[in-house]
Amino acid sequence: MDFKSLVSHCKEYGFIYQSSELYDGLAAVYDYGPNGVELKNNIKAYWWKSMVQMHDNIVGIDSAIFMHPKIWKASGHVDAFNDPLVDNKDSKKRYRADQLIEEYCDKIEAKIKKDVVKAAKKFGDDFDEAQFRSTNGRIVERQAKIDQTLDRMNKALSSEDMEDLKLLIEECEIACPVSGTKNWTDVRQFNLMFNTQLGNISGEEGKLYLRPETAQGIFVNFLNVQKTSRQKLPFGIAQIGKAFRNEIVARQFIFRMREFEQMEMQFFVRPGTEMEFYEAWKAKRMAWHEALGTSPDKLRFHNHENLAHYANAAVDIEFEFPFGFKELEGIHSRTDFDLSQHQEYSGRKVQYFDPELNENYVPYVVETSLGCDRMFLAVMSLALQEEELTNDKGQVSTRVVMKLPKAIAPIKVAVLPLLKNDEHLVKTAKDLLGEFKKHTTTQYDEKDAIGRRYRRQDAIGTPYCVTIDHQTLEDGTVTLRDRDTLEQQRLSKEEAISIVLKETDLANLM
Repeated sequence: MDFKSLVSHCKEYGFIYQSSELYDGLAAVYDYGPNGVELKNNIKAYWWKSMVQMHDNIVGIDSAIFMHPKIWKASGHVDAFNDPLVDNKDSKKRYRADQLIEEYCDKIEAKIKKDVVKAAKKFGDDFDEAQFRSTNGRIVERQAKIDQTLDRMNKALSSEDMEDLKLLIEECEIACPVSGTKNWTDVRQFNLMFNTQLGNISGEEGKLYLRPETAQGIFVNFLNVQKTSRQKLPFGIAQIGKAFRNEIVARQFIFRMREFEQMEMQFFVRPGTEMEFYEAWKAKRMAWHEALGTSPDKLRFHNHENLAHYANAAVDIEFEFPFGFKELEGIHSRTDFDLSQHQEYSGRKVQYFDPELNENYVPYVVETSLGCDRMFLAVMSLALQEEELTNDKGQVSTRVVMKLPKAIAPIKVAVLPLLKNDEHLVKTAKDLLGEFKKHTTTQYDEKDAIGRRYRRQDAIGTPYCVTIDHQTLEDGTVTLRDRDTLEQQRLSKEEAISIVLKETDLANLM
């Protein structure tokens, strides 16, 4: 289904609401509804279980959002956490210069894909896409234009050459999407951190920042965690938490927000071994995504051309969202930059004593950082489908279904009495509901015909429905309906409970 339908579905079925909608909303801030919070919590539980509980050498923390302001000076965020800002003088709209250039390249790539699709239809099974891309003159020329443009942009970003970024926008003849004009201001740096004041102290002395990432809370707690958990290198520290960035252009629903949640793990290693662990974590993280049933052609690695100031290697796991391949998770080799900086700015040693080498040193770090909200959007965009069904009489109907992985679905089972005005059916259904509630998330629904109730559960991704009817009162059996296959089985209550709990267990994803 298209992106607009996905956004609409999220609101209609209680997954995501516009924040402060009663007051006409707050841009790029969203609230998770009853089904959304359950799904988000399940995604976090899957990440935490696989990252922390399944590893003997990874532990978790929950650090504060407010931190000493010197931390952000040490990390480079005060001086270097900037995006290139440009305004269109006619529309008065603000844009990120690098995103305007990337979108320009995306349009060229879309033309290439269009030619590839046409050629594939023309040549059929004999079509060799790689050969076509490398030999077709028009495609080679367009690809060269993309490569040259992105290379120049990355060099300008790396050297902070704002003048060349503006020249590139002008040379590519990029127009404002709103006004349609090319009347741009100069490109300038824009710091993304929100700041506030500590108590009643005004000015620079009392300035605090809302953290723009969760990683620094891990770094400044490195010694505390290592000592209290008695970990030896290599080991990791994981955290799930809110972060805040004053994005110039926050858009594409929950893909880019000003308040968001990160799932991060910093893995501390002996210097010189970081690339070995970097490659290992690349493979592990890709396998984690694929375990959810995500097709490999929906995921890809994208190496960073313009490395952050702290990294010696960086790659993104990109997912094909409805609006194209975009970053889902980052994997970075951060060297010893963060710990060394905190050692310098704090005046205290932040080192590890290696008993094998009999020496102290500052560890190197390999990071995996996954956007929880982006992961939520990826899961939703894969799951939401529209299907045509044909019944025994040949009649065709359409159902909207969320084919979520069963283990992370917000509601695992719905209990449905066949009739709401039969007190015996209702009582039996609610008794069974109570049994399910001890183990998993469930929902009770007695309104409307049974078919409509099935459709409501399909729309929120409930894997199983259990129907209580008059035969249940006679022999204790129930009807268990599977969301994906639509198969209905007649089973005992105990068998139904067993199947639901087994098939929706997070352990199935490990």
